Amino acid sequence: MTQLGLPDTIQACLFDLDGVVTKTAVVHAAAWKEMFDAFLRDYEGEQGRPFDVVADYDEYVDGRPRADGVRAFLDSRGIHLPEGGPGDPPDARTVHGLGNRKNDLLLARIRTGGVEAYEGTLRYLEAVRAAGLRTAIVSSSANCLDVLRSVGAEHFFDVRIDGVVAAERGLPGKPHPDTFLAAARDLGVDAARAAVFEDALAGMDAGRAGGFGYVVGVDRTGQRDALYTHGAHTVVKDLAELGGAQ
Repeated sequence: MTQLGLPDTIQACLFDLDGVVTKTAVVHAAAWKEMFDAFLRDYEGEQGRPFDVVADYDEYVDGRPRADGVRAFLDSRGIHLPEGGPGDPPDARTVHGLGNRKNDLLLARIRTGGVEAYEGTLRYLEAVRAAGLRTAIVSSSANCLDVLRSVGAEHFFDVRIDGVVAAERGLPGKPHPDTFLAAARDLGVDAARAAVFEDALAGMDAGRAGGFGYVVGVDRTGQRDALYTHGAHTVVKDLAELGGAQ
């Protein structure tokens, strides 16, 4: 293992955004809960079971493209809505309408509370870059670039594969490995020589399915065992634990 805590065969590092680089996972979870709880009250009445900000978030929406998260959670409750389209208004009772409502709530929360980066991750990124490894940000978020700029972290990444790029290229999101594989290709590195850094179970699944050389699970919410079960080679609470960024 190198001083970065990675196999010496690793030539590139592929980082998720929310929960790995920035402290936005909790904001995403809150926005999902606000949106789904309001929808469920309207759809099922007060007897409807609220969205669980831990179990439902981890299992159905964390790390997935927005529409996929809406669809997966609704399926878990036996609810089937029309797909609609990306331009649906946020009050439309469609998959895309609910997703757009969640995004509006998320952006309002970000504007109100701002965005913070994990200092341990920024130090680790500096060490990774100093060691000459190539880097990519891989996120399902369509707001990825704005979030990176807001914390001054855009310069850390050679390649960005986010929700916007994935839509342009027709790439399915996590748990499929396609966005991570696209990042590795854009960096000119085989998957076996790239490391994935993820906090979401869907991201772990993507890392395992893509045959990546090393998958690092970042445990921000006490799901260490689940991260291992879904494919992590190692799990840390903060990337500074890997070394090179002390």
